[in-house]
Amino acid sequence: MPPDDSEVFDEDWYGRTLSGQSYSQVTFVDVDMTETTNEGSVFDQCTFRGVKFNASTHVNAAFLNCSFSRCSFFEAAFIGCKLLGSRFERCAFSTVRVDGGDWSFVELAGADLSSARLTGARMREADLSGVTAGGAVLRDLDLSGATLHGAKLAGCDLRGSNLSSVDPTTVELNHAIIGWDQAIQLVTALGLDVRPDDEPPADRRGQAGG
Repeated sequence: MPPDDSEVFDEDWYGRTLSGQSYSQVTFVDVDMTETTNEGSVFDQCTFRGVKFNASTHVNAAFLNCSFSRCSFFEAAFIGCKLLGSRFERCAFSTVRVDGGDWSFVELAGADLSSARLTGARMREADLSGVTAGGAVLRDLDLSGATLHGAKLAGCDLRGSNLSSVDPTTVELNHAIIGWDQAIQLVTALGLDVRPDDEPPADRRGQAGG
């Protein structure tokens, strides 16, 4: 295990088991973590540059306030993991899978999540501005306070997710899949008044003159 404030450079960790380990303020550069198994390990304020997480599995692990740059997550799986406050820049998320866990305050601005599957995770106040997620599955997510300005969610499955932070005028939602409650939420956000068909129209006579 590398000491705190150290650097791991150009090492082959292919298929390694990282279960139960702890790393603090360690920098990983060009490390191959393909098919690693990580169960319960903690990475605190670590930096990952050019790291391959392809086909890796992370269960109940934590990446706290970490920074990821130019990393690859092809077919990686995160199950019940915490990534609080972590930042991703120019990373590849092809067919990545997230099941549960806490991704609050994560920065994913501009990320391509078009083939990702994220379900049941907490993503409160996450920065998802400008993400491309057309055709992705983003179900049952807690997106309270998340930033979604300019997000491309056309054709995305959003059922069960909290869409209170979605501004339909700034987010692409063509053919997105949503539930009835979410539809009412989005229509209300557009300023429309949703009422049952059998409710009589409001009497607006006399309103103009006070």
